[in-house]
Amino acid sequence: MGLICKLPEVLTQAKAEYENLKSAPFLLGEEVGQSGNILAEGDNAQFMKLLLDGDSDRVSLEGKIQQIYIDPPFFSKANYDAVIKLQGEDGETSVKHMAYEDVWKEGMAEYLKMLAVRLYLMRDLLAKEGTIWVHLDWHGVHYVKILMDEIFGEKNFINEIVWTYKSGGSSKKHFARKHDTILVYGKTDKYYINLPKEKSYNRGLKPYRFKGVEEFQDEVGWYTMVNMKDVWSIDMVGRTSAERTGYATQKPEALLERIIAAGSREGDIVADFFCGSGTLGAAAGKLGRRWICCDEGKLAVSASMKRLIKAGQEMQILRSEDAQAEALKQPVVESFLVEASTWPSLFENKTSCTIELKEYKLKEEDVVSSDEVQETIARTTDENPLALVDYWCIDFDCHDMKFRPDTFFFRDKKGLQAVCEKELETDTLPGRTIMVKVVDIFGNVSTSVHEGKLLLTEK
Repeated sequence: MGLICKLPEVLTQAKAEYENLKSAPFLLGEEVGQSGNILAEGDNAQFMKLLLDGDSDRVSLEGKIQQIYIDPPFFSKANYDAVIKLQGEDGETSVKHMAYEDVWKEGMAEYLKMLAVRLYLMRDLLAKEGTIWVHLDWHGVHYVKILMDEIFGEKNFINEIVWTYKSGGSSKKHFARKHDTILVYGKTDKYYINLPKEKSYNRGLKPYRFKGVEEFQDEVGWYTMVNMKDVWSIDMVGRTSAERTGYATQKPEALLERIIAAGSREGDIVADFFCGSGTLGAAAGKLGRRWICCDEGKLAVSASMKRLIKAGQEMQILRSEDAQAEALKQPVVESFLVEASTWPSLFENKTSCTIELKEYKLKEEDVVSSDEVQETIARTTDENPLALVDYWCIDFDCHDMKFRPDTFFFRDKKGLQAVCEKELETDTLPGRTIMVKVVDIFGNVSTSVHEGKLLLTEK
């Protein structure tokens, strides 16, 4: 029986799973600033259900999200690696680490069911004039189009946008595959969209001089301004681009900026529930939108968090109970050393506090399976005990174990700053808890807690 005959059953099973889905708690792991932006780690279906139901900390977002963009797995039947850089004595070494899987044991039906459950949830979250943008390629877009016709309604289809680019897709057996497809649907037929304009050059590049037609001229020739076509030529993120994170299948901010500008207004909520390296959050922040991002992979969440914080964005970081437990148990850490010390300051009623990150090593066999990569990690960490640290941050006044860091140290081309000095009021030290968090290049999180009363011994 062909897959087309299985689609009704796929939709029936997906709808039943969607209707019976129970929300699961997501815990506040960290808070950077006071904005309403959310970065969540955990199963996106359970997270969306939580957003729909609301809880004691937040109201329901049913019908509140103006725009949803998703870049889910493409049913490529492949696994994708992130390129990670290690800093040793002889310079940088690149290693690969699993970012996410796109292999489906039960085939296309399993993939479509997974996606359909989530599309039902996204439909409920969308505002009445909201739009959803689903980014796919040739592997499964034709079947997903049928699902979306059923879930959102054929009459609410808006566009099939072709994003064309230069890299990848070459073969001697077929024409070069140089485009992805973005399906755009409205929640209703009253959807909001702000169509951008583009240049349309006149034939022969000469003026038409038609009555009532406004024409312009540039160095190429004469043109008019028309609504943008549904084929977009935007470069992928280049290997040397400052925007590049190393995360697999990263999309360019220029693409997301165009999408967000077309489907939302300043102050609106936009969301991405397969957020990868956080491109939607990065673009939304530039354009003055509030954003919600979610991914199940700890590498994706750590990459997104680093990228967004470096861009000056504020957010809450929520984790499912399983993800939070995984983050706190530090299962792969072999050696983790943070030293804290204090001594009297030159200033009255002040104490100088020094936090130093001295060593961070992992059990290599728990991180990667490749002997070659394990040897590279072992050699590099022998040379540089902090080679695996991607960034670290400090909350100098951690209340109730709610981590609100205000001091960050990111690895850059010059290396990683491993020492932090801060002046603190002496009389506040006895009741103060200082928490240090380290995130390594594989997305593992490690924490170290220091009670102020233990820091009163002079250095």
